[in-house]
Amino acid sequence: MSTPQDPSALVRPEAGEEERLVEAALRPRRLEEFIGQERVREQVSLVLESARRRGRPPDHMLLSGAPGLGKTSLAMIIAAELGSGLRITSGPALERAGDLAALVSGLQAGEVLFIDEIHRIARPAEELLYVAMEDFRVDVVVGKGPGSTAIPLEVAPFTLVGATTRSGLLTGPLRDRFGFTAHMEPYSPAELERVLVRSAGLLGVDLRADGATEIAGRSRGTPRIANRLLRRVRDYAEVRADGTVDRPVARAALAVYDVDELGLDRLDREVLSALVHRFGGGPVGLSTLAVAVSEEPGTVEEVAEPFLVRSGLIVRTSRGRMATPAAWAHLGLRPPRPVDVLPLDLGDAG
Repeated sequence: MSTPQDPSALVRPEAGEEERLVEAALRPRRLEEFIGQERVREQVSLVLESARRRGRPPDHMLLSGAPGLGKTSLAMIIAAELGSGLRITSGPALERAGDLAALVSGLQAGEVLFIDEIHRIARPAEELLYVAMEDFRVDVVVGKGPGSTAIPLEVAPFTLVGATTRSGLLTGPLRDRFGFTAHMEPYSPAELERVLVRSAGLLGVDLRADGATEIAGRSRGTPRIANRLLRRVRDYAEVRADGTVDRPVARAALAVYDVDELGLDRLDREVLSALVHRFGGGPVGLSTLAVAVSEEPGTVEEVAEPFLVRSGLIVRTSRGRMATPAAWAHLGLRPPRPVDVLPLDLGDAG
């Protein structure tokens, strides 16, 4: 059975204790501190203010978008703005209906339940969640077979905040039960600079304007990546410079950590290089491309491809992945000229 997590503990599994504390400290606490996503912030503010005036919990909310854009932080802010408690779990942790029943039956009136990666919730738990969201009730099944009995159990009114990186995998019935949905977009470089300035102040980093611009331009439109790169550049500045993070220091540090001008890391460049050098720019299938870079197909598809596609460096076609002219240019190569298609010589018909 899953147990609610402390909000500050919801970080990457490989992160150490110090990393966990740093990430928790950098999270915004109130809606006015949340940088970027102006439209989503305005919409959430209206939903929360309306609920406060009516004296009722707000509608269930669904937040979608790429990893690292602030979905978890926004869920924490929603609970803080409502002055209510927050329970955190994840879709993969809810494998059985009993897991969800135990979780929602323990909620207090007005609490916020945050389910990360909600598209990965098991089907039995999802079906029970429908009733909990609509009627604030769960049916606990006692016994097995023909003699089993469903006992309705009342649940205190709560607000579910679901987060997903793949909204297309949500079932229609689950998506329709959210009263408010929002899609979070990648951040602009200017917004990321504001994020970096705020984080530098909290971390005590001497960050210059040109240094913030350099880091923001390589952060792939993602605040989580921007904050991670800031900490690594800070380490470089403290060890190999005078502690000040300006453009030359940022460039030198990011070169050490294999982050290039577009924000591509080692895996991204290996995928591009294999696609161009080994397969002539494609098309090539995902499995073949994954073998070429010694990675699992899921890793290439979920970790490397999204940013490469969004950056216009590769395209996915029905025949496989293909490199664009921008990919060839990024590798310092000239794309091949299109080959003229000659008519097929069928010879003498007789």
